[in-house]
Amino acid sequence: MNLPEKPEILFLCVHNAGRSQMAAGFARRLGGERVIVHSAGTAPGDELNPAVVEAMAEKGIDISDQTPQVLTDAMGRSSDVIITMGCGDECPFYPGKRYLDWELTDPAGKSLDEVRAIRGDIERHVVALLDELLVPTN
Repeated sequence: MNLPEKPEILFLCVHNAGRSQMAAGFARRLGGERVIVHSAGTAPGDELNPAVVEAMAEKGIDISDQTPQVLTDAMGRSSDVIITMGCGDECPFYPGKRYLDWELTDPAGKSLDEVRAIRGDIERHVVALLDELLVPTN
């Protein structure tokens, strides 16, 4: 799949309160101006999981200003890569897009230590994705 110089990534889950927010936070930090990042849910929650916010702050990434967002058709259509995280059949399909499904534990109701482990899994996935998508700059 040929990607534009500045690929758009959509991190998609059900509540957009944990996994997708952590992934977006890492992608924004690590990808910087080289990527466009969207994060959304099919049935967004009311607020971010506080343990997720705390776990990301430990890595120096402040996501406390983020709020769960509902997936819009525009997000799906403009994205080059759509990463799904536990939404199964609730995630819509956009033809011609590259899809990856990351099997990650839902941090809802988990302890901070458990969320840290999930955060580590997400960080590894995001690093690998960005390594694949982004051409090194000279």
